Amino acid sequence: MDNRPFVRAALLAARFASLIWRNGLRELLLIAVAFLLYSVVRMGSNDRQVEATYNAVDLVQLQRALWLAHEADIQKLILWSDFLVRAFNTLYTFGHFWLIGVAGIWLFYFHRDRYTLFRNAFFIAGAISLVAFNVLPLAPPRLLPGSFGAVDTLRLFSDVNYENSGAFVNEYAAMPSLHIAWNLLIALALASTTQNRYARFACAAMPLVMATTVVVTGNHWILDVVAGYAVGMIGLGAALLLRKEGWRLRQLLDPASRTASA
Repeated sequence: MDNRPFVRAALLAARFASLIWRNGLRELLLIAVAFLLYSVVRMGSNDRQVEATYNAVDLVQLQRALWLAHEADIQKLILWSDFLVRAFNTLYTFGHFWLIGVAGIWLFYFHRDRYTLFRNAFFIAGAISLVAFNVLPLAPPRLLPGSFGAVDTLRLFSDVNYENSGAFVNEYAAMPSLHIAWNLLIALALASTTQNRYARFACAAMPLVMATTVVVTGNHWILDVVAGYAVGMIGLGAALLLRKEGWRLRQLLDPASRTASA
């Protein structure tokens, strides 16, 4: 019996599988596992409402001492217009994960080195944030009453809001803002791939627009935004260090490589 057609088919299937693996499946699996771990760990502070509320009140007092307690004042700039409120609601709801997905695909296929660097920065920033969410659960402005809080614009003007999001979300994971941290990393990643001044201007505007968005929708405090910027930059710095010194880690994890280099 001639097995050559089966061998050729097997080789073709193997090459096809290798192509798929090299061109995204491995990354999709990695991202899926990371997102699953992120979701499970993030839920750890979801039932700490009282602690999160007290922490938020303390944060308000700190912001007042620093002259930063202006969330409600900033909201007033848009509350007069249904159009502006709906626009910022849309940015908050659909301008986060969709942007991450599109930017990630672009970087993966056209700027693989940037993709790897900023993927690692995303993971590191996310890990730092998960620790913060569980150490310091924090209620957002929209969940605090009166002069302490702010209006929940998503609840008032959007069909997609935290009330109908189910158990997936954690409403007490406000500090730091990953909307800010990850948006900053996307902006830096995209800016690093172009010399076009208009594209770079758009990238520079992205973190500022998102900062405005998370505040005017009542989902984050001003200090959440500051912490988000800090966590994003720490993640990028750690990713750059990992790229530079990663070979040392590989040697520690792979005894065979240490023996070969000795």
